[in-house]
Amino acid sequence: MIELESIHRIFQVGEQQVHALNNINLTIKKGEYVSIMGPSGSGKSTLLNVISLLDQPSSGKYTLNNQVVTELNDDQLAQIRRKNIGFIFQFFHLIARYSAAENIEIPMILAGIPVKERKLRVEEALVDVGLQSRAYHRPDQLSGGQIQRVAIARAIIMRPQILLADEPTGNLDRRSGEEIIELIESLNQKKMTLVMITHDEILGCRAQRRIRLVDGKITQL
Repeated sequence: MIELESIHRIFQVGEQQVHALNNINLTIKKGEYVSIMGPSGSGKSTLLNVISLLDQPSSGKYTLNNQVVTELNDDQLAQIRRKNIGFIFQFFHLIARYSAAENIEIPMILAGIPVKERKLRVEEALVDVGLQSRAYHRPDQLSGGQIQRVAIARAIIMRPQILLADEPTGNLDRRSGEEIIELIESLNQKKMTLVMITHDEILGCRAQRRIRLVDGKITQL
């Protein structure tokens, strides 16, 4: 499903070059649960951005679902990303003036999905994350755990094959974090490929496979 071959990502910072990813070779199969761990500055977020098609590598080859995506333009990448990848972020990124249901609906509006289907999918997603009674509450009327559940529902509303989670419990208390991880893992049990960035060793060790990055290089597979 995800194949990275000799991936490098180099940033120019002033007169210096920063080698954020250094010869990354990685294959993630459909339905896998993989954690990517490492210290701050190790290249975790850069790798996630490349996998998610939000950033292009400086060199190397990335094949997603048997299609080489390193040769595509921005519009083509956006279309593939919308159809294949869902995102869960540490900082939620919900629109404050919108209700939970409206936030979940946004990706479908952008994709041009008809209103009737959007409403049905939002209702189903709210049930899936246990928030049907909070459909019309705004983010400031929800707890941290509830907000992250809205973000998860938004991430899966387009029925992606791949779910990318970047420190998904970073802003939650322990109990809420446990509930969110169990919810995310339940999606993987339904055969959704799960890739999670974390600096939390306990959290990372829950994955079926653990990848460790140090200075832009994979040191453990």
